Amino acid sequence: MSLFSSRLIDNMEPENQTGVSEFLLLGLSEDPELQPLLFGLFLSMYLVTVLGNLLIILAISSDSHLHTPMHFFLSHLSFVDICFTSTIVPKMLVNIQTGNKVITDAGCLIQVYFFMVFICMDNLLLTITAYDRYVAICHPLYYAIIMNPCLCGLMILCSLFISIMNTLLHSLMVLHLFFCTDLKIPHFFYELAQILRLACSDTLINDILMHLVTSLLGAGPLSGIIFSYTRIVLSILRIPSIGGKYKAFSTFGSHLSVVFLFCRTCVGVYLSSAATLSPRRRAVASVMNTVVTPMVNPSIYSLRNMAIKGDLRTLISGTFSFS
Repeated sequence: MSLFSSRLIDNMEPENQTGVSEFLLLGLSEDPELQPLLFGLFLSMYLVTVLGNLLIILAISSDSHLHTPMHFFLSHLSFVDICFTSTIVPKMLVNIQTGNKVITDAGCLIQVYFFMVFICMDNLLLTITAYDRYVAICHPLYYAIIMNPCLCGLMILCSLFISIMNTLLHSLMVLHLFFCTDLKIPHFFYELAQILRLACSDTLINDILMHLVTSLLGAGPLSGIIFSYTRIVLSILRIPSIGGKYKAFSTFGSHLSVVFLFCRTCVGVYLSSAATLSPRRRAVASVMNTVVTPMVNPSIYSLRNMAIKGDLRTLISGTFSFS
């Protein structure tokens, strides 16, 4: 996203333009007594998120037996989760520690840009991983041929390209907006929808574009995930032995849990909360999607994956023995 070109207009005097563009992020709470608690809580959650996802990446990269398409996508999911959380939590911790909640238009646009890129890529990667499990379970004889390294790399690049182009499209539309001098955002990070609410100019086209693209990038991947898992479940039900069914389910159970958690938090924050929750309560609900979900994902990944669980034990024990 480009700079907002510092175009602010006063509510009462539209011709009175200022040369400074700053936004005020109100955060989760303005109670001074809660700030140390919030700082410690979010710092701990951020460190657990980064450490957990880094361990997943290191475990996969260090073991040649885990150099498979499934673990290839899993390592990219962990990397995106780290980047996704890092666009939000560090700035929030700085705001809490310093008490300065003002941010320039450049800082605002950087956070909005990377937030949109990584949340879109997270969504697309979950869809790709669902397709990988569909091929592995429904077409096991052709799995190595279909999910070849070239296709896996191409799907990662396509998801990145779509995420960047989606963000650039919204960014170019924001450039045509004028913003009022009252730029207070009742949230702990910057969202596109929050910024559009602050605009004094007409945002009808921006709203239509935002809802249209969100619907396409939401309904499309969700349809692919539902199709993949419907076919997977039908294939598993045709397996005669209970042991075979359990083994097949264990290969995609963790991914299904991650998809459910991601979709549930997104629906809860961006659909139901928009109509039922106040801005402050919506900010609290967003914690689940932006902080809690990336934190618990590594536990879900390794819970049913014995190979990753064994590599994590080896990696951790080797680290402690070396020190």
